[in-house]
Amino acid sequence: MMPKLDYRWHLREVMATRGMFSTTDLRPLLAERGIDLSPSQTYRLVVERPERLSLKTLMALLDILGCTMDELIEPVAAAGSRRRHSAAAGGGPAPGKDTGLGDLRPKRARIVPE
Repeated sequence: MMPKLDYRWHLREVMATRGMFSTTDLRPLLAERGIDLSPSQTYRLVVERPERLSLKTLMALLDILGCTMDELIEPVAAAGSRRRHSAAAGGGPAPGKDTGLGDLRPKRARIVPE
């Protein structure tokens, strides 16, 4: 079973090692390479971990910072990376698991005449 992978984004740290301590330092350098980001987009790129990133932007960052992808993106195992099989996922029930709902079934309503 393959563990799920995640990543750590080290743009802020790499920028700091290159003497760039402000997100406004990065924006004109990206613009020189044809990457036009708004101030808020540049801030989010530096401060947050991007979920989607164009390859052109990534290559521009590597060029600007003079670093490798390994310095910028660190692959790590995801927290709770153990996969669970479920019938809904098409894997059938997990080994040793009962297929019934057991105690999860609601109690039957009883209607009593007054």
